[in-house]
Amino acid sequence: MKVIICGAGQVGWQIARHLSGEKNDVTVIDNNPDLVRRASDTLDVQGITGFASYPDVLETAGARDADMIIAATYSDEVNMVTCQVAHSVFAVPRKIARLRSQSYLNAIYADLYRRDHLPIDVVISPEREVAEAALRRLASPATFDTESFLGGRAELLGITIDEDCPVVNTPLRQLTDLFSTLRAVVVGVRRDGRLFAPEPGDQLFVGDACYVFAVNEDITRTLEIFGKKPRKQERVVIIGGGNVGLAVARGLEARATRIRAKVIEKSRDRAERAADALERTIVLNGDGLDVGLLAEAGIARADAVLCVTDDDKTNLLAAVRAKSEGCPMAVALINDPTLTPLMGPLGIDAYINPRATTVSSILRHIRHGRVRGVYSIGDAEAEVIEAEVLSTSPIAGKRVRDIEFPEGVLVGGILKGDKVVRPTGSTRIDERDVIALFSKASDVPEVERLLQVSIDYF
Repeated sequence: MKVIICGAGQVGWQIARHLSGEKNDVTVIDNNPDLVRRASDTLDVQGITGFASYPDVLETAGARDADMIIAATYSDEVNMVTCQVAHSVFAVPRKIARLRSQSYLNAIYADLYRRDHLPIDVVISPEREVAEAALRRLASPATFDTESFLGGRAELLGITIDEDCPVVNTPLRQLTDLFSTLRAVVVGVRRDGRLFAPEPGDQLFVGDACYVFAVNEDITRTLEIFGKKPRKQERVVIIGGGNVGLAVARGLEARATRIRAKVIEKSRDRAERAADALERTIVLNGDGLDVGLLAEAGIARADAVLCVTDDDKTNLLAAVRAKSEGCPMAVALINDPTLTPLMGPLGIDAYINPRATTVSSILRHIRHGRVRGVYSIGDAEAEVIEAEVLSTSPIAGKRVRDIEFPEGVLVGGILKGDKVVRPTGSTRIDERDVIALFSKASDVPEVERLLQVSIDYF
C-alpha cells in the first residue's frame, strides 16, 4: 500500500513508524526540514520538505498512484485543503484528516465532508478522543489504562500488580483453574520495561503492569482478584479548561450518576468560555498549582484530579501537588512518552497519551480486513485489534489451538452473536464472530494475514 503522511510531528511520525515497519511504501511531507530529516533518518520512509497542500509537493510525493493520504499537520485548514487537492487533482481513493477545532466537528455541519463538498473519508478529533479516554480513566480508577471493545461489552484493563495482590506468583494456568467461570484473560505483561504476551506457565510478580481483557459483567470481580478495590467517583477536580477539560466536564454533566466537578483554568478568557458552556460545573480562574486555589476547589475531599492543561510538566506538577494535598487519585495528560517513567516515582496513578489515542483512531481505518477497532499500547509496542471474521479468513472454522498464531499474539475475547466468550483451546472461531487480539507490533502483519479477506470486501 502506498501512503502519504502529511505532518511529521509526533502523530505523523508514529503512524509512519507503524506503516513503514509493515513494509508499506510511505512518504512523509512536512515544511520543517528537521522533522523530515528525523523521519527519513530513523524510518524506512521517503521524506519531502514542503507544504502538504501544494499540488506540486503532492505530485512529487507520488500522489497520482497513492492509495491513501493522512493529513495530520498542526493546521486544520491545511489538512482540509490537502484532502481536497488529493481528491480533485490526484483522485486519491482514501483521505483521513485530523481536525482540532470544535466548530469543524459540530454534528450539524457533518454534511460538509461529503465527497461533493470537502471529500474527507475519515475525520479524527484528538481532543474528543482524549476526553473520552479521560472519562474512561475516571470510570475505572483502579486501573492505569482502559479501552472498550466488542461493542462496549468488554474492556482492556491495565492493572499494576501490588504486594497485596492475591494472585501474585501464581501461574496463569492455575488462575484459569481457580476461577473457571471468570471471563478474563491476561493478554500482556510489562516487566522491567519489556512488554510480552505471557505463556500459561508464566507468573505475575510484584511491580508487573499487566493488561487484562475482561467482559463487562466480570470487571468488578476481576479487579478484586487482582487486589483492586472499586472506588466511587463523586467529586472530581479538572485542572485545565481548554477543549479537553471542557469536553470532560460536559461528559461528566451528561452522566446519569451525579458527579460534582470543578474546573480550574489559568486563562481568564478560557475560564469564562468554560463557565458559559457548562451548566452545573463550577469554574475557578487561577493557577492549578496554587495551594489556596486547590483548597478552594476542595481538593482534599475530591475523589480524583484530572490534569489536562496543554503543558506536560504543569500536568505532572499539578498532579503531584493535588496528591500532596490529600487527593487519592491523580490522572495526568502526557504528550511526551519519555516522561511516563516518572509516573511511578511521582505517585501519579494514571496518564492519558493523546498521541496514542490519535494513532489508535487512525490505525483503525488503515488496517486490512474487517477491522473494527485498534488500540495502540505503550510506545507503539503492541496493539489490541478487534475484527470481524469473514468466510475468506484463514482462521474461520478453526479451533483456537489449531491456529498458528505468532508467539506475541493472544486472543482476549470472542463475540458470538451478542455474547462474549472467553477463548480456550477448544473454542471454534466461526464466520461473523468478532475477535479481539493482543499483538506485539512486529506480529501485526501476520495478524492482518490471518484476518485477510478477499478483494470483494475492499
